Amino acid sequence: MSALPQLPEARLEPMRVTHLDALLPIEQQAYTHPWTRGNFIDSMHAGYHCMCLVGPTPPEAPGFGADVAGRRAPPDTLIGYFVAMKGVDEVHLLNITVAPAFQRQGWAALMLTALGVWSRAQGAGWLWLEVRVSNTRAQQVYERHGFRRVGQRKGYYPAAPGRREDAIVMSLRLEGTAP
Repeated sequence: MSALPQLPEARLEPMRVTHLDALLPIEQQAYTHPWTRGNFIDSMHAGYHCMCLVGPTPPEAPGFGADVAGRRAPPDTLIGYFVAMKGVDEVHLLNITVAPAFQRQGWAALMLTALGVWSRAQGAGWLWLEVRVSNTRAQQVYERHGFRRVGQRKGYYPAAPGRREDAIVMSLRLEGTAP
């Protein structure tokens, strides 16, 4: 893994239903077959590890300084989010997304690092994920983070009407866990 770049202030917080109004437009921008509100609600209710990366809204952004609970304060901006499911000795990353305006700034690496820390604390030895064969940019992010290609799932993702796209299966052995 490489060193993380210097990033502006941000924090991870548990995903709540109140995040979904900001999250769903990002999901729809990022994916041709986005998750639905119901997918996120079901994931939260199932107890999956659902986190949002938020940061202060820059002063030049629309809506800056809106009245919040009777005081003037900048609202938070949703930078990204992830959803992961814990198994017996592994964690499966189901969704990780960085808002288009914040891509290529190191936020995905930061979320992957945070997920790795949480996963090790849960006793997991492995992180697993699937990624579209066509999503070479995401594959590069995962590979830079230490994930390795371990297989391929035929027809895993929906694609154009009547078509399916293969997924590359990737895994990361978590450091500090038994083999």
